This record gives sequence, structure tokens and C-alpha cells, in this order.
Amino acid sequence: MDQITKILDRLLALHPKEIDLSLGRMHRLLAALDHPEQRLPPAIHIAGTNGKGSVTATMRAILEASGKRCHVYTSPHLVSFNERIRLGSDGKFVSDPLLFDALHRCEEANAGAEITFFEITTAAALLLFAEQPADILLLEVGLGGRLDATNVVDEPLVSIITPVSMDHEKFLGNDLAVIAREKAGIIKHGVPVICAAQEDTALPEITRQAARNRALIQVFGQDFIAQEDQGRMAFQDEEGLIDLPLPVLGGRHQFENAALAIAALKVAHLLPGEATIADGLKHVNWPGRLQPLTHGALLDMCPAGAEVWIDGGHNPGAGISVAQFMGEQEERTPRPLYLIAGMLTTKDPVGYFRPFHGLVRHVGTVPISTTSTGRTPEDLADLARCAGLEATPFQSLDAALADVAACAQQDGEAPRILICGSLYLAGEALARNGMAPD
Repeated sequence: MDQITKILDRLLALHPKEIDLSLGRMHRLLAALDHPEQRLPPAIHIAGTNGKGSVTATMRAILEASGKRCHVYTSPHLVSFNERIRLGSDGKFVSDPLLFDALHRCEEANAGAEITFFEITTAAALLLFAEQPADILLLEVGLGGRLDATNVVDEPLVSIITPVSMDHEKFLGNDLAVIAREKAGIIKHGVPVICAAQEDTALPEITRQAARNRALIQVFGQDFIAQEDQGRMAFQDEEGLIDLPLPVLGGRHQFENAALAIAALKVAHLLPGEATIADGLKHVNWPGRLQPLTHGALLDMCPAGAEVWIDGGHNPGAGISVAQFMGEQEERTPRPLYLIAGMLTTKDPVGYFRPFHGLVRHVGTVPISTTSTGRTPEDLADLARCAGLEATPFQSLDAALADVAACAQQDGEAPRILICGSLYLAGEALARNGMAPD
């Protein structure tokens, strides 16, 4: 067991709960560390249920194309914990020595006090961001917003709220309006807000919070938009139209994500010229989100000619977006679609699977080996059937793929395979395929 794994295991044991939303412990530790949160580069704060990572990755690509150095904080990781912290000093994931040093200093400053894993590791990230050079910090919320450990940044350049849907109900509430209110808790006095299109019950909560804080809010579909136009993406707001290449990330929802990124950089006075935006959009990289496999060990296990996608979306909103994308693929090139799914016990499998009804040939459910909170394949298969899908439990990803191969051989058709339902499973699949993020 390496040093990083050992210290992460120790930090995981500092609180009896994995999640306990509060800012008190965070403020205590940051004070002991001499307030790194007060020494950060200018920040953009991103909350929401779906799309946070894609919006962040798009902003990073555009900013880096313009020569800016970006610190980036995202979660969870797919393969290595280091993926959560990208440093602008070299544009890469934090190195093991720097990460270990920051975690060790936080562990010592915390002195054994009760604190959650996300809180203390976020403190380590803020310590690194305060001490390493960068022009901008892209700071993604972990869960919720109001009481999230990242919500110690008092004056970001802009706050972004991506689409809000039902997720993490155990911690955020069972009502979409309540969840939206929690997400809107990142809005600060006088700081502009860029907001995705929202459900009717969610948007009023966000606009009310913006009004309370006298924060100018711009909403996708009302104040700005991005849509396909003759094989290009047209971004438009009250100041005019920008002609851009199509998003490289898959799915119709990526038009909105790209628009949120562009609108946020614009209001933060960080948006470069049209040619530089276009260059950045061509280099957006966000693994595990409708990611096609073009080579690797996992693909080699699949039937000849198989099309394989990996996506870590895990809630009903993600299910709608991913099913829509798969439907578009089916219209272009008809193939039998097989899902291989794993999911955590905290998620809503029926809500996730329901949009796939009528689109999927079969669902193979598998365990997730990198977490203890995954549903059993048998339980997940039952819930897939509740959503109207045919499903069979398997005890491994390999076994599920072998079953798809057998069905494909019997049918004589090259399949389309979607490995889905969890970022943990997406990470396992990418590691298995030899495609760890970089």
C-alpha cells in the first residue's frame, strides 16, 4: 500500500459518516492552516446536479487556449484520487509528492478532530491552490452547495448553476425546489450567476437567491443560447452571435454545457476571441462521459465491430440525456443496444433506466468493486425490470460482456454497448481498458 493510499484511508476514518454537510469543521481546519481560502487565484464556482464537469472542462480548454493557467477541482475521480486536483503550474494532475505533503499537513493541522473525508481533502486542495501559481481556479462543488466544503470562497468571479435534478435526496431533500435552494447557496452578494435551463419548480428558487444577493442572473434559453446550425454551433446572447465548432463531447446536452461555459467566461471578462474559443472547444476532454472506446483491452473482449461507450451519469436527468444520445445513434446507425450497468445504493435506478424503455435490447447488471455502497447485481436487475427493461445479473463486467458477445453471435449483428450507471463503474472500465485520465 503506497503513502497516498495509507493517508487517504486514515482521513476516511476521521468521521463516522461519509457525508455530513456543515461548514464549521471546514472553517476550523482552514484557520489552523492560516486560511488558504483567502489566498486563492480568482475563482469560478460551479454547482448543479448534471454537467458540472463538462462545463468545467470546457472552461479549462478555452482558458488554456488563451494562455491562462488553470487550477481545477472536481470530484469524484475515475481511477486515481490525483484526478480531483489539477494544478495550473504545469496543467497536470497533482503529483504524488505534492499531494502527500498537502494531505499530511492537513492531517497534522486537524489533530485527529472529527472531519469528513471530502472536507479534509478539499482543504488540502485549497492549500495547493493557494501555494501553486495559476491565473484562475475552477472550483466544482462536491454535493449541494450551501453547506458544501467548497463554499468557503467568499467572492468568486461568477457562480454557475448547471441543471438541477433529483439526486442525493438523503442529504439534500426529496423535493426539487429544496435541492435547487441548496445548490443556489453558492450565490454570493453582487457576484453574477450563469444558470442552466431548469425545471419549473427549481428556477424560482435560484432566481430568488440571486435577487436576495443582488446578483445579476443570466439563464440559458432566456438570456443566451447555443444550438446547432448547419453543422456548427451558434452561441447567441444580446450582444450578438458567435459561430463555433460543434462540441466534441457527445450528447445534445453539451450545447447547453458549452453555452454555460462561454457565458460564464464572458461575464467574468475572461472570454478570448472567437478563433481562440473555437480552438479551445476542439480540445475539451472530460473522460467517462459518453466516451467512445476506440482501442484497448476491454474493447478487444467485445465482438468484432462492436461500438462501446462509457458514461458515468447516475441519476434520472443523466438517464434522459444519455438515452436521447443513444436514440440519435440508433437513428444514424441501427444496432442492438445493450446496457451494462452498476449503480450505488444512494441512486434511483428506476428513474435512470426509464428513459431507455423501448431502446434497449437487454441490461446486464454488475457489481462495483471499488466501493462498498454499490447495489448487488440482483437488486439492480430487479429495478431495471421495474423500469420495463429486460435484465440479467452478472458477477463481473467480463461476464456481462461475454453474454453480449454470445447474443451478438446468435443474432449476427454487431452490438452497441453502453457501460453506465456510475462514475465508479466508468472508472473501473477505463482502468480495465488501459485508458486512465490524464
